[in-house]
Amino acid sequence: MGRTGGERGVRGVLAWLVGMQLVSSPCSPQSGHSGTWRGLRTSSSAVSTSSSTMEPPLSTRGPLAPALRSRTSKSHPAPTRGPRGSDKWGLMGTHPQAAEPGVPQWDAEGRPAQGPCQGEGEREAVPGGEEGSEGKWIFIHWGSGLEPHCVLAPPWHLCPQVWDQNRKVKSIDLTALDKHGSVYDDDQFGCLAWSHSETHLLYVAEKKRPKAESFFQSKAPELGTSDEDTGHPKKEDAPIKGEQFVYHEDWGETLSTRSVPVLCVLDIEGNSISVLEGIPEHLSPGQAFWSPEDTGVVFVGWWHDPFRLGLRHCTNRRSALFYVDLTGGRCELLSEDTRAVWSPRLSPDGCRIVYLENNVLGPHQQCSQLRMYDWYTKHTSTVLEAVPRQAWGAFPGIYCGALPGMCWAADSRRILLDTAQRSQQDVFVVDTATGTTTSLTADSPQGSWSVLTIDRDLLVARFSTPSCPPMLKVAVLPAAGHEAQTQWICLQDAPPVPGISWGIRTLQPPPEQEHPQYGGLDFDAILMRPSEGPAGQKPPLVVMPHGGPHSVFTAGWMLYPAALCRVGFAVLLVNYRGSLGFGQDSVASLPGNVGTQDVRDVQLCVERVLQEEKLDASRVALVGGSHGGFLACHLIGQFPDTYRACVVRNPVVNIASMVATTDIPDWCLTETGLPYKPDALPDPAQWTEMLHKSPIRYADRVRAPVLLMLGEDDRRVPPKQGLEYYRALKARGVPTRLLWYPGNNHALAGVEAEADGFMNMALWLLKHLQC
Repeated sequence: MGRTGGERGVRGVLAWLVGMQLVSSPCSPQSGHSGTWRGLRTSSSAVSTSSSTMEPPLSTRGPLAPALRSRTSKSHPAPTRGPRGSDKWGLMGTHPQAAEPGVPQWDAEGRPAQGPCQGEGEREAVPGGEEGSEGKWIFIHWGSGLEPHCVLAPPWHLCPQVWDQNRKVKSIDLTALDKHGSVYDDDQFGCLAWSHSETHLLYVAEKKRPKAESFFQSKAPELGTSDEDTGHPKKEDAPIKGEQFVYHEDWGETLSTRSVPVLCVLDIEGNSISVLEGIPEHLSPGQAFWSPEDTGVVFVGWWHDPFRLGLRHCTNRRSALFYVDLTGGRCELLSEDTRAVWSPRLSPDGCRIVYLENNVLGPHQQCSQLRMYDWYTKHTSTVLEAVPRQAWGAFPGIYCGALPGMCWAADSRRILLDTAQRSQQDVFVVDTATGTTTSLTADSPQGSWSVLTIDRDLLVARFSTPSCPPMLKVAVLPAAGHEAQTQWICLQDAPPVPGISWGIRTLQPPPEQEHPQYGGLDFDAILMRPSEGPAGQKPPLVVMPHGGPHSVFTAGWMLYPAALCRVGFAVLLVNYRGSLGFGQDSVASLPGNVGTQDVRDVQLCVERVLQEEKLDASRVALVGGSHGGFLACHLIGQFPDTYRACVVRNPVVNIASMVATTDIPDWCLTETGLPYKPDALPDPAQWTEMLHKSPIRYADRVRAPVLLMLGEDDRRVPPKQGLEYYRALKARGVPTRLLWYPGNNHALAGVEAEADGFMNMALWLLKHLQC
């Protein structure tokens, strides 16, 4: 295609994406300017809202009609529930003034936005909430049956409202109660959990910080505020002088407003808040829920001594499961205290808690164990171990950012989860009594599945492919032992996007590139290509290695690759050795070998594809973010004759200079193959090794034009990394352009940044590949 036609084509594709509501525009509903809802989390029944009425979201016609009607009927008795009580659900929406943009293409690790367990283009939410910025609505439904009794809470003024159907019956001003700071609505610490009596709400908030002022602050006349309960003048706490500029640690990327979380209980009837006591000072609590019979609260506690490390996408931080007794304030350890624990889920009968567990430190993402704690016997068992090697057709291991908020079957014995299985994502049922696993999607078309929820054995999932946007599917979970007979029903079919074909290929590195300890490992790549084009013309190739590096591309819907295919590019998504879904040995093979093993895997894949497919070997480009940007910068330096253009987003270019500025310094040493110690001082030999593995050392050999996209607020890979590379290339005469996005962090997920970034990326590729 000609240059002008190519530019018209990319603008047409962007218009197509906006029309499908797959890219946010400043005027589209997804941008939040119309206050649209963004996330849904059910606890035991799902309802939706339309004007002043509430209706079940699932059709009660068709093959599943009897099952659906039995689960949405008001007369249907609710089973005995766990700590979230009966029939509750949580929904978070976006306040028009503080909207977070549409779903980003890349997450905070530079991976595809779906992540290993988060589905196509969405980030997983905790029960009752979804990750987001300030200014979100909290919507909770409770009651036996479907009586719409709910709470609405706009956090920008912290005033929850209790509603009964379409009538507000109460509002509670959390600011006036002045017991804590901002309420956490993230999916790392945040929670919203109802007591069994449905009179108390458990949540997480920032600890109230004493007021501070300058040594030179002059006193202003007191205004004589009064206490609402007694009517007497309210005595304000005296500010602490000289504490105005004291540094307060936070939990890093996307969690910069999270410092000292506390567990809080809101008494709906008494209009009061209690901040739970008894939690040790060295712990930061989160992911909490009520214990059986509401005698206490179970929570995950993260150690924050000697200092906090970044927590987002880091499932290797020391943490454990705890129980705090509400009567005596006693805090009890429920799991090992030398491991990393997260995502606890209580069974419907209140007898068992399952949770995920990893080693402390090491790779940030890895194959996890599934553990189970028996509430009454106090016994902890391992349901599923980490899987060293993924065998064809066997359970691949667990590679989850989180378990589904509702994951238990009605029998309180089986749980549902989704996990990466090589370059696919499938749904499995796990029998916690026997440790057996069964795939519920083995006989389904190739693609990517995500569990959304399960309620009284009615299972809701999402399915997509690289050429087909997500669609909802439902099934009734069969009885134990018959799960392989699961029948999926599509609620609304999503037609495939025309002009895109795709497939998965497996590659084996040559003997000289085998790992000395973990030999015999293979890896995958997903090739997407335009199925239409001018006769006899070979399409150019865009190579995309994922970030992490311990992440994975699964064969699901991904916005940027699909859009680039529509423009006319073939896209190669490489799951090099070290990716998730291929066994723990594959993960363990990469630390100490970044910059060599992963680079060679990508280059091998590119060379094989160019040999075996009808692609234009003279027009090859690279696109990558975070560690994917690290690999892209390595490849254009190590193999300058292969690549004609490069686009990188927040890339790692110099590990040695990054270690002192990132929120994850342990990543820099671990991936370099060095031990991380919090009290270690700079070591010249270690810094030399980090520099040796960095792409900056190949800057002299770069010839391909480079487009850099940097987020000003990136805590994970600070923008000074990209600036360092920009200056190195400019000094050497390499055509280089830098895009700087204020107010954006590692994901570059702002509405303007996302739209502008795609347009600039596509036009850069069209220009330098001479399309």
